[in-house]
Amino acid sequence: MRRLRTVCTIVSSLALIAAAGCTPEAGDPPAPVTPSPAPAASAAPPVSYACESGQSITVAYPDTATAQLTYKAQAYTLRTVQSASGARYAGSGLEWWTATRDGSESATLSRLGPNEDVGVAVLERCSRPSSGPIAPGPVPGPQPAPGGVLPASAPCKGPQLKLSADGGDAGAGNRIAILGVQNVGAQACSLTGYPTVVLQDRQGRNLTTIRSDQTLGSYFRQGQAPTPVELAPQAKAFFDIAWNVVPHEGQGERACPSAARIRMTAPGDTSPVSLDQTFTPCGGRIQVSPFRPVAEPARAA
Repeated sequence: MRRLRTVCTIVSSLALIAAAGCTPEAGDPPAPVTPSPAPAASAAPPVSYACESGQSITVAYPDTATAQLTYKAQAYTLRTVQSASGARYAGSGLEWWTATRDGSESATLSRLGPNEDVGVAVLERCSRPSSGPIAPGPVPGPQPAPGGVLPASAPCKGPQLKLSADGGDAGAGNRIAILGVQNVGAQACSLTGYPTVVLQDRQGRNLTTIRSDQTLGSYFRQGQAPTPVELAPQAKAFFDIAWNVVPHEGQGERACPSAARIRMTAPGDTSPVSLDQTFTPCGGRIQVSPFRPVAEPARAA
C-alpha cells in the first residue's frame, strides 16, 4: 500500500510539471485587444470657405468650443477664445476668426504670435454664404461682373500698382478713407475681392493689435458682393477703410493707437504698396471693403 501511494505521488508530480511547461510565462503581456468602437456622436458636417488666394479651407465644428480646420492638406485643432465680436478660435499656431453679416460669413486665418495669443500675420481671407454648409470641393472661379463680363486680364501685382487717398467722410465718431489703386504698368490687369491691409506706426512696425475685417459692399452702399474690376493702364480701382475714433473704455481702452502708414497687398500677391496716412483707429479693428470701379458709388436709397 505504501509503495502504491509513493507511485501515485510521483505520477501526480510529473503531471503538474508537464502542465506547468504548457502555460505561458508570468512576464508575458496579454495580446492586445482592439476595443470596440464607441458610438459616434452626431456632428455637424464640415463647411468649406473659398479664400482670396485660390485656396480652400474646410472646417468642422464638432461642438461649440472646437474648430477642426484643414488647410493645405494639414489638419489643425483649435479651441474657442474670447473675442469682441464673431467667433474666434486659436491653437496649433493658428487663429481662425469668423463673422457673419448680410448673408455672408467671412473668415480670417492668421499665424499666432510668440505668445500664442494674438494673430500677427494674415495667411488667408475667406468667405462663404451663411445660409447653410457648403460641401468641400473646388474653389469657385471668378464670378462675372454686372453685364456678364469676366476679367480678361491677369491679376494685378504690387509692382504695377500705386496707392492714393481719394476722399473720405466723417460723422458720429466714425471715419472713412477712400483709397485708390492705380495701374501704373503698361499692361491691363484685374482686381477681384478684398485687399489685405496692414497698418504701421512711424517706425514702420506693424500694428498687430489692429485687425482688418472685411465688409460686403462699401461705406456708401452696403451688402454688395465683390465683383472683378478691370484696370487699363493708368486706370483706378477703389476700396474703403472705415474706423472709429472713440476709445472703447468698456474694453479698457483709454487711448487709441496711432497709425502712420497703410500697406495694401492685392489678392493672391505678396508685394505690398504703401501710403503714408496718419489716423487713430480705436477698438482694435478697421473695416475694409472690396474693390470697386468708382470712387464714390451712389448712396443707397
